[in-house]
Amino acid sequence: MRTLRMSIVPVLVVLTVFPSLAAADQRHAVAPATLAAAVANHSAKQDADRESIRQALGRPEVRDIAARTGVDMARVAAAAETLSGADLERAAEAARQVNDSIVGGAGNVVISTTTIIIALLIVILIIVAVD
Repeated sequence: MRTLRMSIVPVLVVLTVFPSLAAADQRHAVAPATLAAAVANHSAKQDADRESIRQALGRPEVRDIAARTGVDMARVAAAAETLSGADLERAAEAARQVNDSIVGGAGNVVISTTTIIIALLIVILIIVAVD
């Protein structure tokens, strides 16, 4: 029995090692560096989107309109940090419109800017309410 065990163990070890060596030589469909770059780009885009939202929500004009309409800015800001995917992209686009219109309007808030700000706040609140 001992002889049988001593002859089977080396065979099992060899059978276990060779498939793992063969698998290590396989080529990947996509290079690991390409995958890492794609993940980094996606993460950077999400960070930029969140920063656009933070900038818009931090503007005094936005805070003033939110206060007049009874919107809780702490809740909106917390909700904006949890956004992802298409929801994050929509909210970021609205935030960029707010940022561009306020900067482009030399600080004067006109009705279109007010409408965009309210739309941004509503988009974020709807997204939170749905989740």
